[in-house]
Amino acid sequence: MITDTHTHLYSDQFNEDQAEMMQRAKDAGVSRFFIPAIDSSYTNKMLQLEKEYPNEVFLMMGLHPTSVKENYLEELALVKEWIDKRNFYAIGEIGMDLYWDKTFLEQQKQAFKTQIQWAKEKKLPINIHCRDAFDEIFDVLETEKGDDLRGIFHCFTGNKEQAEKAISYNMKLGIGGVATFKNGKIDKFLNEIDIKHIVLETDAPYLAPTPFRGKRNESSYITNVVDKLVDIYGLSFDEISEITTQNSKDVFNI
Repeated sequence: MITDTHTHLYSDQFNEDQAEMMQRAKDAGVSRFFIPAIDSSYTNKMLQLEKEYPNEVFLMMGLHPTSVKENYLEELALVKEWIDKRNFYAIGEIGMDLYWDKTFLEQQKQAFKTQIQWAKEKKLPINIHCRDAFDEIFDVLETEKGDDLRGIFHCFTGNKEQAEKAISYNMKLGIGGVATFKNGKIDKFLNEIDIKHIVLETDAPYLAPTPFRGKRNESSYITNVVDKLVDIYGLSFDEISEITTQNSKDVFNI
C-alpha cells in the first residue's frame, strides 16, 4: 500500500486518459490519493473525481498562494463556505510563493495565516506550498505554532536546517520527484532525517521523477520515489511504503 499525499488528478493534462492513469497507479500499489485545492475554478472537477473514486480519493480545500490576487477575499470566503458544509481531510494547498510574483506578498501572508487558523478550528492538518519563501512561511508558522498545528510541508526542497525547522512545527516532509534529481540536493541529507517525518507525494502532473523528468508526472511514478528512499534509508520497498503510509494516516487522522 502506497499513499500519494499530493496529486492534482483533476488537471486538464489527465483529461484524455484519467481512468487509465488511475488504473496504472492502482496497479503500482497506490491505494490513497490526497487531492489539494488551488482555487474555486477547480472545485467541481475535484468533487467529480471524488464521486468517481470514493474509496481512493481524499479532498483538501484551500486557496493556493499563486491564486491570491485582487479577489482573494472572495476566494477565501468560498473556502470557508466549503469547509463549513462538508468534510475535507486537510486545508491545502496553502502557503506562499514568491518565485513568480511578489505583488501580493502581504495578501499571501494573510491568506496563509487565515487558513491555518481555520484548519486549527476544524482540527485539520495543513498542506504547505513554499517556493522562494521559507523565511516568510516560518514567520507565519512561528505565530501559529502549538499542539493544534500539524501538516505536511509539500514538495520539500530546503536544506537540512530548514527541514528540522519545518519538523519542529509538527510538519511532515512531502518527498517526491525532486529527491531523484541529480541537482535536487535533498537526497544529500535526507538520511539524517528520521523516516517517521517523511510522507510520499508526486505533485502530478508536475515534477516527474527520474527517469521521467520533463514529462507529465502521474501517481504510478511514485514507485520511483520509493526506490530512491530505499537507497537513502537502506530499508526495503515494502518498509518504506508501510512507514510513509502510516505517517500519512497520522497526519490526515485516517
